[in-house]
Amino acid sequence: MDPMTLVDELAAEVDALAFAPPVACVYNPLRYARAPLERYFERMWRPRPRALLLGMNPGPFGMVQTGIPFGEVELARTWLGVAAPVERPAIEHEKRPILGFESTRSEVSGARVWGWARERFASPEEFAERFFVWNWCPLAFLEEGGRNRTPDKLPAAERAALEAACDRSLARMVEALQPEQVVGVGRVAETAARRALGEAAPPIGTILHPSPASPIANRGWAPQAERQLEALGLLD
Repeated sequence: MDPMTLVDELAAEVDALAFAPPVACVYNPLRYARAPLERYFERMWRPRPRALLLGMNPGPFGMVQTGIPFGEVELARTWLGVAAPVERPAIEHEKRPILGFESTRSEVSGARVWGWARERFASPEEFAERFFVWNWCPLAFLEEGGRNRTPDKLPAAERAALEAACDRSLARMVEALQPEQVVGVGRVAETAARRALGEAAPPIGTILHPSPASPIANRGWAPQAERQLEALGLLD
């Protein structure tokens, strides 16, 4: 199946969900950043990679702006080469405007993930032969003051509906991609993968999340993640 069909199906499913305060604004970059996301899939999608690297959901200065998982603006533009026009969503938070590739903010998590990929692999194509990066949830949730709210902090009923849609999509994505392993970038993503994929899943592991809120990640994320990937047999 065309992976963009899966993307569009997920976009429609999550668009149908409703979220109450304290969530004030929901961004779905699968919609308004579809052009760069389509370029990303054209360049990076390779069936049967060694692993799917699975993040949780978009960051406000990464995928929210570029449509690319962990999509730090400069690296998405210069290394991945996927810069394309990004539309403005129908509802936009005044404190978190969508500037697309004109954004001057750098997302630390994305800079760490794609910065490591650039240092470790000669080209995006070489990286894509081994890994594909995707997020379990495509939505970003902003509170009234502009603060980012992660999916695990949603009320139980809202979280359950979101999990159902995202879990179904992840299972379909893994079926289409057929990775040898699924690696959660952080424990939340690993837990989502285990729940979504069940007993028929490929082996599932985890690596350290690159968030700057993590004191461990701030002590050198890349070498720690590389050692974890080596332990999983993914860098031999």
